[in-house]
Amino acid sequence: MSSTDIETTTHSPSGFDLTPPSESQRVALEADLSAEEKRVLLAHGTEAPFCGTLLGEKRAGVFCCRECGLPLFRSGTKFESGTGWPSFTQPVDETHVRAVRDNSYGMERVETRCARCDSHQGHVFPDGPPPSGLRYCINSVALSFVAEGQPLPDPLGRGDGSA
Repeated sequence: MSSTDIETTTHSPSGFDLTPPSESQRVALEADLSAEEKRVLLAHGTEAPFCGTLLGEKRAGVFCCRECGLPLFRSGTKFESGTGWPSFTQPVDETHVRAVRDNSYGMERVETRCARCDSHQGHVFPDGPPPSGLRYCINSVALSFVAEGQPLPDPLGRGDGSA
């Protein structure tokens, strides 16, 4: 087997496979999304404030990327920001959330994307509470919630664990 036959994988410090989905996997993941999920995750849209189903979620668990299942935020980092979107102070693992400069709509912001599938999640602002001082403002439709002790979604078949 030559070195070109070996698929390179990248793992986060917390042990999750961050290798992007193959083209066929991406097609399957996107086929499972609703029209609103596609608008937010794939076309970098934003859901209306105070309408997201996860805004009031208070159970212990993990918020995962709706598209690929990568764990992005723990419930213990969620806080009420008053903005109308679920807000978090930090990701599960810094390598799970990618920051991208966003100058759309005449504003200077930092977009957050899933580090594995590159789906749009929301934005991060420097006005959050201590200790991080950050506010990850995330669309509910971009996330799936997994209660503590339940298996994480694994649409890519990577066997990455439980909440």
